[in-house]
Amino acid sequence: MKRIKIMAAMLMGLAVSACGSTETEFASRNAPLEAPKQVAPIAVNVQSVTVSVPRTLRVSEANRYYPGGDIVWREDPRGDRHAQVQKIVQDAMVKGVTGLDTGVPVELYVQVTRFHALTEKARYTTGGVHDLEFKVTLKDPATGQPLTEPRLIEADFKAFGGNQAIAAEQRGETQKVRITEHLAKVIRAEISNPGSYQSAGLGVMGLFNKSGS
Repeated sequence: MKRIKIMAAMLMGLAVSACGSTETEFASRNAPLEAPKQVAPIAVNVQSVTVSVPRTLRVSEANRYYPGGDIVWREDPRGDRHAQVQKIVQDAMVKGVTGLDTGVPVELYVQVTRFHALTEKARYTTGGVHDLEFKVTLKDPATGQPLTEPRLIEADFKAFGGNQAIAAEQRGETQKVRITEHLAKVIRAEISNPGSYQSAGLGVMGLFNKSGS
């Protein structure tokens, strides 16, 4: 418990500038325009990555434009879709946090809640959206105790279809490649640069949800 509080205190110092900007917002509305203050990135040392794909997530093998279910994945042979998705997300997260090795030691825990790539029917006709959602928690590597509340990240992005999909595959840009690259960028932005991916991203303040524990 003492270790967690010390970590929270270290992180709190990085959040002061973010808190101060809120307090002075109204008083400064009539002041001359100035360059926006930059919030310093959070320095973390990601020591391990754990990705969970709960077996409760429903898999759909229906070849429709928008099938039901929580997991839609077709680029690997039929088999254990939960395991296939776990490997894709694990590889993406590891790639995304590579180099984040200075600062507060943390373990990155990711729980996939939705993984919708395209079916064959959508892939070679209309295209669509890669619908990707997962929860992120940072934990103390020594104790396993959470340093943040779980945060849901919605990482949707455009999925190629038709001729665009075929051309991408010829360049080596498969769905797996594009999803891996995208998720790697998303998690790196969420952890290292407050609000850089989503306006209410993990950011500085997200790291203090558990600071009172």
